Amino acid sequence: MAAFDPWDPAFLADPYPAYAELRAKGRVQYFEPTNQWLVPHHADVSALLRDRRLGRTYQHRFTHEEFGRTAPPAEHEPFHTLNDHGMLDLEPPDHTRIRRLVSKAFTPRTVERLVPYVTGLAGELVDRLVEAGGGDLLRDVAEPLPVAVIAEMLGIPESDRAPLRPWSADICGMYELNPSEDTAARAVRASVEFTEYLRELIAERRGKPGDDLISGLIAAYDEGDRLTEQEMISTCVLLLNAGHEATVNATVNGWYALFRNPEQLAALRADHSLVPRAVEELMRYDTPLQLFERWVLDEIEIDGTTVPRGAEIALLFGSANHDPTVFADPERLDLTRADNPHISFSAGIHYCIGAPLARIELTASMRALLEKTPTLTLAKPPQRKPNFVIRGLEGLSVELG
Repeated sequence: MAAFDPWDPAFLADPYPAYAELRAKGRVQYFEPTNQWLVPHHADVSALLRDRRLGRTYQHRFTHEEFGRTAPPAEHEPFHTLNDHGMLDLEPPDHTRIRRLVSKAFTPRTVERLVPYVTGLAGELVDRLVEAGGGDLLRDVAEPLPVAVIAEMLGIPESDRAPLRPWSADICGMYELNPSEDTAARAVRASVEFTEYLRELIAERRGKPGDDLISGLIAAYDEGDRLTEQEMISTCVLLLNAGHEATVNATVNGWYALFRNPEQLAALRADHSLVPRAVEELMRYDTPLQLFERWVLDEIEIDGTTVPRGAEIALLFGSANHDPTVFADPERLDLTRADNPHISFSAGIHYCIGAPLARIELTASMRALLEKTPTLTLAKPPQRKPNFVIRGLEGLSVELG
């Protein structure tokens, strides 16, 4: 019998049968190991993402004591300072103010201007994969593409980009359930180093602004928009982390799913016009972000169960994306699926600001691989990362067939 156990390798390999069991049990269930209320149904997840009785933080309304929570350990402070000043973990009015400034860099017109750059870079990366006769799709294509794109937008020099992915991986470790002290120590160290680097880069841009997002945020600050330096640093880190983490994992999860469903891969190779629907379906089928958390700011009721103020709710994106009341035959990969309201990019005020850019990146890399590697095959079974919340692979070894 499948069981929800986010530390069990068997569950991590395939969590979807356990989600079906959770949905069958009801609309909300308390999970003692993480002290969270699990919400597995699409309708509830979608509604609660928009419910203002819930929040990504509670500190705009309550102290830790008032909310019945314990303050984080003092030694974790650098991570929480960095994390808590980014718009993903803020609520209005601070969230509104920062998102308004950042959204100028993600308008449809601005993102559309990036298409030639993204397409060209994706082609170059795949060309190198072809020249090598294969390789690691994660290392050679999935990672470098979105890292380069978001670093380019922010104005981070190419020579400075090597630490970005390791810093991001260490910081994102804190988003897993019940992270260990070793995970916290790595996140703190990465937070300190990332902050120091960005502080120096911001100081440099103040003296010599460029045509990049960091310079734009500095200009907004100088023109009177209230954006503290810490908010600027936290926003840059959030954009760098969120700007590539999900895209990297969506790429390798997606191609691994295609290799396991050869008839769907064959259909895609025969008809490249399926690419836009394929991108959406692959994000639904093996969701890169499996869980998103919310604090209960005001008591709510779900199907007769009262969830009190101070509780934490775990919105199960992976389960919602396999809910049979919304998706016909959800366990089947169907690249022709037309009605696909997946929630992989979240919803409500915290809807992913970079979703249009992520779609462009995923489309560009998929088209380049389809066109330049028509016989690409899996070289060996991949190893899954021992993570639950951020779902990905350690690598994806491929050959040209």
